[in-house]
Amino acid sequence: MTEGKIVSPLILFTIPLVLGNLLQLTYNAADSVIVGRFVGEDALAAVGTSTPIMNLAILLISGMCMGASVLMSSQYGAGDIRLLRRQISTTLLSGCGFSLCFSAVMLFLAPWVLRLIRVPEEVVPMASAYLRIIFAGLIFTFVYNFLANTLRALGDSRTPLYFLMCSAFLNILGDLLFVVVFRWGVIGSAAATVLSEALCCLLCGIYIRFRVPILCLGKEWLVFDRTLVQKTVGYGSTSAMQQVCLQMGKILIQAMVNRQGVSVIAAFTAVNRVDDFAYTPQQNIGHAMTTFIAQNQGAGHKERIRRGFQAGLVMELAYSVFLLIVIYTAAPWIMRLFAESGDAGVVELGVGYLHRIAFMYLLPGVTNGVQGFFRGIGDMKVTLYSTFMNMLGRVLAVFLVLYVLKLGFSSLAWANMVGWIFMMLFEIPLLVRSMRGMYRQEDSLSSIR
Repeated sequence: MTEGKIVSPLILFTIPLVLGNLLQLTYNAADSVIVGRFVGEDALAAVGTSTPIMNLAILLISGMCMGASVLMSSQYGAGDIRLLRRQISTTLLSGCGFSLCFSAVMLFLAPWVLRLIRVPEEVVPMASAYLRIIFAGLIFTFVYNFLANTLRALGDSRTPLYFLMCSAFLNILGDLLFVVVFRWGVIGSAAATVLSEALCCLLCGIYIRFRVPILCLGKEWLVFDRTLVQKTVGYGSTSAMQQVCLQMGKILIQAMVNRQGVSVIAAFTAVNRVDDFAYTPQQNIGHAMTTFIAQNQGAGHKERIRRGFQAGLVMELAYSVFLLIVIYTAAPWIMRLFAESGDAGVVELGVGYLHRIAFMYLLPGVTNGVQGFFRGIGDMKVTLYSTFMNMLGRVLAVFLVLYVLKLGFSSLAWANMVGWIFMMLFEIPLLVRSMRGMYRQEDSLSSIR
């Protein structure tokens, strides 16, 4: 990514990221669709109320991996392979230790955490069972995220996609077998998710063993560099805190929605799944920009950084327009996928929300592009603070529309818009200042030459 064309490498790198994450969301959505249609409204609510807690752990892990991958991209772009290998082994060892400890804690605390966010008591037993199985397999989530982010840091976004395709297929097959045939309910859905992630992790490891010599570390897998841990934690923890901040905001919102009744919880679960699908390509374009910018940052190519950011932002906005058309026109059909026997109440609530949110997707398109830029140049604090501003605005707006103005469920879309506006107001001035700094630095270097 440090030489030649800019737009085509960005697009080619982004496409597998998008497809991979859409597949991952597909087997997450499969849990909701299959459970909602074949088990019932309470089970769909159990999966939905568990999701923010589950995502908190997963996003914490992926944030650490993303922060480490920025360092890996910069090291790879600079050609420092020895440092890169030590970075990889250190990240793996520290991440495995963290994942195992976090899993052990959550196995005991799952019911308490669910009650803390005001999950209806009749839903708690099913939600607890679902969460405990998911957390028992958290180590597989970390290892796959680590291996996938490492390959992407080296410029390979296609290989993780192939393994994820197998995993998504097996997850949906497992859902149908365990939930529909064996009638294990939410337990079967969680088991299918864990087993599919374990297989995805295994396949990725086997591929690296035989096809990626640079990552065949042998005894070096046991190297633990404390100085690198500090730097990795500095990058990774900031990225992870960003993810945690985002998810904590969602949990607070979920807690407020949980007081609106089971039908509203079910509708909220469904529209969140749709939102996840909608946001993912925007996030992936931002992640592709991060890798591109980080590699060129390591190589010292300032002009390519600016051009890469501009190209990525155009991609974000083009996708957002496409998203508006699809979500608005297909909203009724999408919602009927989630509702048991076409439950009219859930469908009506969801369609109202989607018709509003469709017009607002331009805003996260911009914010994801800006965050991709700041991650790429190594300024992780901007992404953390801007995410905090986003969730602060959104939580306050949810409280306002639900409890003060009493505008109803579909007005939650306006709360999302408020959060994105808060985020942009924080990010844009910093982006302008950073770009001006790059121009001044390049002009100084040119005058010295």
